[in-house]
Amino acid sequence: MLSIEEIKIYLKTNLMEKRYTHILGVADTAKKLAKLNGISEEKAEIAGLAHDVAKNLKIDTMKEIMEKSNIILSKVEQNNANLWHSIIADIVAKDKLGIEDEDILDAVRWHTTGKENMSTLTKIIYIADMIEPSRNFEGVEEIRKLTFEDLDKGVYYGLTRSIEFLLTRNLLIDENTMKARNYFLLDSKFKG
Repeated sequence: MLSIEEIKIYLKTNLMEKRYTHILGVADTAKKLAKLNGISEEKAEIAGLAHDVAKNLKIDTMKEIMEKSNIILSKVEQNNANLWHSIIADIVAKDKLGIEDEDILDAVRWHTTGKENMSTLTKIIYIADMIEPSRNFEGVEEIRKLTFEDLDKGVYYGLTRSIEFLLTRNLLIDENTMKARNYFLLDSKFKG
């Protein structure tokens, strides 16, 4: 695996400046959340840095990677190219950054939609992507506050906000996001 500094150099060279700034914000937020939640800050930083490794790839390149990796897209995924960078993120992170750690690869893979029964690291990368300092949307401060008080509640409200956003714009909602939110709702601490 590349060192953290080598990963940063690769990303700075291969991503747009605004995206690179976002990635640094996610990595920093992830480290803080990892410390609060008792997991490896180094893993969180690496996952935060790597999560958008495939973001600036061309559509044809992403299609090629999915075909080579025998990835079968759902109907929603087929019709939403905005999800593709996360679908292949773990493959690109492994190939370009040398990341082999399955926890990190899982967090990188699910950073956009979330999924049911996420690991702590996967929850952290999902929500850090949403609340890092350069993010500015209505309700972000509340989600930030909740996340730093209680990771699960922050992720739950992040999923809810994401679904609301997609609904108000009449956009497709990935089934993994719905399953992730329902998973939290089935937990007694989220009922009524």
